[in-house]
Amino acid sequence: MLFVAVKKLFSFITCILSCFILTAQYSVALKGRTTGPLPFLEYGVGEDRLGGAKMNFLDSNIIVRVTDSFNNKYKVQLSINHSAYLPKENFIADSTIWIRSYYLTGSWKVFGDDKYDYVTVSLEDKLPYKSFQEISPSRIIVDIYGVASNTNWIAQLSTAREIKNAYYEQIEDDVFRVIIELNHPQHWGYSIYYEGNKLVIRVKRQPSDLSFSNLKIAVDAGHGGDNEGESGIRSGIIEKNYTLRIAKELQDVLQNEGATVFMTREKDTALTMIERVMMLRREQPDLLVSIHLNSSGNEADKGVSTYYRYIGFRPLSQFILKRMLELNLEEYGNIGSFNFGLNGPTDYPNCLVEVAFLSNKTDEIKIRDAGFRRAAAVKIAAGIKDWLQSLQ
Repeated sequence: MLFVAVKKLFSFITCILSCFILTAQYSVALKGRTTGPLPFLEYGVGEDRLGGAKMNFLDSNIIVRVTDSFNNKYKVQLSINHSAYLPKENFIADSTIWIRSYYLTGSWKVFGDDKYDYVTVSLEDKLPYKSFQEISPSRIIVDIYGVASNTNWIAQLSTAREIKNAYYEQIEDDVFRVIIELNHPQHWGYSIYYEGNKLVIRVKRQPSDLSFSNLKIAVDAGHGGDNEGESGIRSGIIEKNYTLRIAKELQDVLQNEGATVFMTREKDTALTMIERVMMLRREQPDLLVSIHLNSSGNEADKGVSTYYRYIGFRPLSQFILKRMLELNLEEYGNIGSFNFGLNGPTDYPNCLVEVAFLSNKTDEIKIRDAGFRRAAAVKIAAGIKDWLQSLQ
């Protein structure tokens, strides 16, 4: 009998302590908003040389509640069942914010202008979101956290030409899913931002003319300035110099084909990833190719590889890789979910090309050869053209 009484008392004390801890945690949780030019969420606290695995970029001024701290990241509560990690530099505290248990959606509008299609969703505040792409069929999915549906009106105008259908699902009590079906199989990009408390999803249309003369192509020469990249195993040549040489060759080939080319750098310039992404956002290219040279601790590793982050942008990287293999390079692979800064934007199809290995003696000889660099540029351009022709 005494044992039962002690057990009940222990359970009661444990319950009281748990409630106290939960209440304390809630009361001391930081409240604030995202800040900075490119705030982003990460899935966890893991790291590699490119940082933690990113969920997606966010707009600024989005409300978030911090529940824990890990080195340079805050754990933020997105909804009852979902959390993510936000760099501390992208958070500004605001104790005056009252974060509700959930918010309501309002009416939608689906329409187009002379360049883009849009989906706008009315909300009660700027709330965090996650987006991803689907293929076969091609769809854009946006999950808005902390939201319950009160949407009874979706106005769809005939001015929308790329958006086939737009609708929603309440996939959890406080997770609201926006589903956008596209008319074309190929994803051409989308941007997500807020206008007031209205979430805007801007969808890029497939160009009606897929010739080079109708496109703006961005070319990025990796590294630059004090960010030298890797060095050659025998010659000691510096990556930043040779990515620029290949990028300039690609610029020349594309311009000869009639394309408008935007170069992120045309000399030995130091640029951060944020500066490059913001620069590209202003330029709004139709697609991006970033040029790099690979390196490994294993001297036997060699060959060419292409990289993408989002499944809807994979075809561009596949076509470029196929053409690059015509240079008698080994195939190092087509790598997806790549956590590289310039693969992060969803605004336009993008591909990173690791032309060859500076850490491999055979590849290094090729990289140093001007004829090879020109041939690599020609093959990259041919891969882009193959991709465009596959869409017609």
